Amino acid sequence: MKAGVRYYTKSGNTKKLADAIAKAVGVEADTVDHQLEEDIDILFLGSSVYAAGVDDEVKKFIKEIHVKVGKVVNFSTAALLPSTYKQVSKLVQEHGLNMSEEEFHCRGSFAMMHRGKPDDKDIQHAAIFAKKMIHE
Repeated sequence: MKAGVRYYTKSGNTKKLADAIAKAVGVEADTVDHQLEEDIDILFLGSSVYAAGVDDEVKKFIKEIHVKVGKVVNFSTAALLPSTYKQVSKLVQEHGLNMSEEEFHCRGSFAMMHRGKPDDKDIQHAAIFAKKMIHE
């Protein structure tokens, strides 16, 4: 199964998850600044919540996907909101891509909230989640 990992982060929280997911599935994580260049079976797409929404860079990345993607799997961090799943899912489906119903989300640190998040346990759970998704 061919996989890809793309993410957007401002604080580094989502990068921690992206790196763990990429290592677990045997690929390199890259930012959404780097478009997919070949067809893949599964795209792990990471984002965070900024001002109650996903960043425009994530929206742009999704709109510019011009290769075949079997399914998109959301992963995210946020200090307050539950996840970016609903917003990302809507964008992915509007672009005609298949969105997995499974996602990985954990708290991310912001200012004084959730210091140290994602922590080692969150990162380990992200890797376990990625391996499970690859073997489904």
